[in-house]
Amino acid sequence: MFRSHLLRLALGVVSLTALAACGAPAPPGAATTAATAPAPELAAFHDQQITWQPCDSFATSAADRAVYANDRFDCARVEVPLDYADPDGPRGQVALLRAKARGEKIGSLLVNPGGPGGSGASFVASLGPVWDNTPVGERFDVVGFDPRGVGASTPRVDCFTDAETDRGVPPAAYLFDVPDAERARDIAARCTEATGGVEKLTSVGSSNVVRDMDVLRAALGDEKLTYLGYSYGSELGAMYAQAFPQNLRAMVIDGAVDPEKSEPQFRLTQFEAWQKAFDDIAAACATEPDCPLGTDPARATEVFQDLTRPLLDRPAPTAAGRGLTYADMTQAVYSSLFSPAQRPQILQGLRELAAGRGDTLLALRDSSLGRGPDGHYGGSTHIDANLATRCMDNPRSPAEQTELRDQARRAAPFLDPGRPGGPTHYECEGWPEPPSRPTPWLTDPAGVPPTLVVSLTDDPGTPYQGGVALARRLGSSLLTVDAAQHGIALFGGNACVDAAVTGHLVDLATPPQDTHCGS
Repeated sequence: MFRSHLLRLALGVVSLTALAACGAPAPPGAATTAATAPAPELAAFHDQQITWQPCDSFATSAADRAVYANDRFDCARVEVPLDYADPDGPRGQVALLRAKARGEKIGSLLVNPGGPGGSGASFVASLGPVWDNTPVGERFDVVGFDPRGVGASTPRVDCFTDAETDRGVPPAAYLFDVPDAERARDIAARCTEATGGVEKLTSVGSSNVVRDMDVLRAALGDEKLTYLGYSYGSELGAMYAQAFPQNLRAMVIDGAVDPEKSEPQFRLTQFEAWQKAFDDIAAACATEPDCPLGTDPARATEVFQDLTRPLLDRPAPTAAGRGLTYADMTQAVYSSLFSPAQRPQILQGLRELAAGRGDTLLALRDSSLGRGPDGHYGGSTHIDANLATRCMDNPRSPAEQTELRDQARRAAPFLDPGRPGGPTHYECEGWPEPPSRPTPWLTDPAGVPPTLVVSLTDDPGTPYQGGVALARRLGSSLLTVDAAQHGIALFGGNACVDAAVTGHLVDLATPPQDTHCGS
């Protein structure tokens, strides 16, 4: 579920408009029509020059520090208005990490890995071998950006300490663990104080991030944006296409959030997808002699419940000295459903749990939340920024939460703790400002150029129909992939998918409608 910029004319990179004015041909695959000029009050942001530097000081975790030291990457920050209604007021900074093009450059490829709260800088750095060995890395400066609130960008959202996150103090949306309005107000107050005030905390919504993306496009020297977005990155890409269709060159979405569902409706489809993924694991495991879910797939949910529910009262010991709680287990299991490579680790963790230990499941939980060996949370995932962004994006529906919780437990009974729940409140109920994103967040945008949506038939994170709906709304080409994972483009080892994605990004080609790729 994760930045950089081209130098401007004064530093030797000539824009496509300038090339055209001089009579020189534009690079292959580039858009040659000029983008719409920004509002005069934003011109200084669009025209800023970027100063690239080594990435060491941009790392927010020990793992990132090791990867960022590679001289293949350089980093920078771009200034943006904290509030676009007050461009002369306080400013934020968006952090970038760039893997420079290895050959004849078309422009920049802006990448978002999802979340919200995912670090694009960390994501791009982690995929260094992809950019070193593919046509995309040859033809583009691949630029990962940390959206405002995340990673090395400012303002950075901060709500809970590392020790508190270890103890499970932050609210977990999948657990519906906010019992009353007072708890919701306390969450909002903690985030407001630690982030530096209401204005900073409430600036992080997706509507502002989309406007930041247009500043990044211009500051990078690109007439048109070329974009690759995974998961939540689909929301940013689709919103950008709606707000700035004339500024979009090419866009690939992999794992789309359904634009036709409310947040509660979308969350419910995720629970349904998790149960299906669990059932598939149980069916495959049943033929193995040491399957921790038993030999009868019809009883796997019951076996899982019997194995995990005791954690509600007695955490499982681990070598790290931190007990594995029921919440830890839930985070470990559902997040590991996203990757085929991690599903065997779920089974290994359940075998350990049956023997009274929680080490493997705790390690999966820590990895999914970005916890490093030093106990610090950061790197690729920023859970406080996830909360703050969702709170500024989605309508608050406290009356729906108890019903949603009960529906979710019916949709994914393997995650039902088996205890009656009292009233539950939306974790964003006490937020200091109303959401800044319109509802629905995507209507029927006009003038969007051809784009590509990749949707996986058994995606447990963003179910398949979300891609169908987004492609329909954007008028995109839909590429269906028969696979059970979350995200695949360029890093998933699927030659069929990679050819279609590369063809669109490099040559502006799209596959025929309803093209399928096998697993």
